[in-house]
Formats: sequence, structure tokens, C-alpha cells
Amino acid sequence: MHPSIHPLISPVRLLDLLSAPDLVLLDATLALPGETFDPALRFAEARLPGARRFDIEQFSDPESHLPHMIPTQARFAALAGALGLSDSAHVVFYDQGNAASAARGWWLARLFGLDRVQVLDGGLPAWRRAGGPVEEGTPQGARAAAFRPAPRFVQVAGLGDMRDHVARGNRLILDARAPERFRGEVAEPRPGVRSGHMPGAHNLPYGLLLDDQRAFLPPEILHARFAAAGVTEDRHVVTTCGSGVSAAVLSLGLAICGRAGDALYDGSWAEWGSTPGAPVETGPGRGAAS
Repeated sequence: MHPSIHPLISPVRLLDLLSAPDLVLLDATLALPGETFDPALRFAEARLPGARRFDIEQFSDPESHLPHMIPTQARFAALAGALGLSDSAHVVFYDQGNAASAARGWWLARLFGLDRVQVLDGGLPAWRRAGGPVEEGTPQGARAAAFRPAPRFVQVAGLGDMRDHVARGNRLILDARAPERFRGEVAEPRPGVRSGHMPGAHNLPYGLLLDDQRAFLPPEILHARFAAAGVTEDRHVVTTCGSGVSAAVLSLGLAICGRAGDALYDGSWAEWGSTPGAPVETGPGRGAAS
């Protein structure tokens, strides 16, 4: 992580920076499972001044049958450049209230080499409560920029990595899904995906890192929540969830706590639970919500 920048930015602080020439505001809102709104319509109805829409579905691999898988370097670079992102831009992601969308945008941007990237704590609702201005209607087009990706693939785990981690127990696997999904007590929302969790995984539902207004809890409480879920200083973490989106909330929380070297399992349960032969456990497992 860039040594001089915190992963979060408050609405009050962002208000002071609105006129900065290198600032790029990105609305990464995505409808999570169970949500039925249209993110593009929400963006047109209300957004931060000058914000551009970071469509997570576009910033994904169109050839994959799995949801939200990371794009190629060339695809990310082309899409980022079209949004006006340069390598040196100061990027602030936000969403319209679920926290997970902005966290996924933050993780993707850092994965492909951006250093000056933050998340607006509490998203658009917090911005409005702080008196921040909003705009509506069709946004102006962004001036294209040259974006040169510098990927940090150590921050992402694939299926083969996860097979090794499960077999060796060398990483703490931290699952952000709801406890009943983790325990295998309910059907998964995606067809053809088994219920349960990876052997040895610990459960930390991502909502436990957020307050009732969907802003992150203070760092000391985050430390305590992670410790209760089994996180220790001497062991790297791999975060996971249903499709790699809410896992980014855990990844962002770990970064807020000053950790480095952790990864996110991009395929998450959508991949593991649909892969023949991948071992699945049910029951409480371990962790803060088990």
C-alpha cells in the first residue's frame, strides 16, 4: 500500500479535496444477491460531483462463466483509461450504501497497480449526511488517459492456490458470507453450487466490520473482530465470499488494520462450490460468527 495514504477517506476530508486536479471519483455500485435496483439508474439519479461510473460487471472477464472474475491486464487498462484514470491519479471509490461494491473497486484498482486509491467511508449516504453536493442526469464524458497496469498478482488467489492452502493449512481462509450459508444450512443463491465451506475456513460475515450506517468500525474494534475470527500476525489471510465482492470488505478491513501480504480468492464460493472434487464441509467451523 502507498505509505502516505489511508485506505479510507471521510466525507469531510473529501469535501476539502473536491477541486484537486488529480482526483477521480468512481461510483462502483453493484447490486448484490437479493438486491434488485439498477446501478446505472441510481448513478443517474444521484452521484458525487464529477463522478464516473465504475461498472464492476464491465471490469470483469467476459469469457468466464463465473461472476466478477478479474479482467485481463489489457482489458482493465483500456477500461480504466477510458474513465480517465492515469497511473498517478488519486482515486476515491464509493457506492450507494452496501460497502462491498466500493471495496471491490478498491481491491481491483490496487491489484492492477494503482497506489493512491481510497474508499469513501459510508458511501453516498454518508456524503449526503455530511452536506456534500450531489448531481444528477447524464454525466459528462471523461477525457481518456493512458493507464499502464502494474499488477500485483500476489493479492489474488486462484483455484489451484486454494487447493494448496486447504491441503497444507498454510493460510487462514476467512469467509465473509452469512453464517447460515457458511454452515451449509441454506441453499446457495447460484444454481449448481453446493452449500457449506472450505475445510478449515473461518467465518467472519462482512457486516461485522461495519456500523449501522455501513461505515467501517474503528480500527481497534476491527482488530478485535479479526482476532476473534482467528487472524494472527504470523499467518497470511485469504478472504473469500460468494463471488469475490463482499470478500473485499474483509480485505479492506485488514488493510485498515495495517496488514500487508493478504490475498482475495477471486472465484470464491461460486467456483469452489461448483468444482467437482473440491472438498466441502458443513457445520459451524470456526470464527467470529460460527
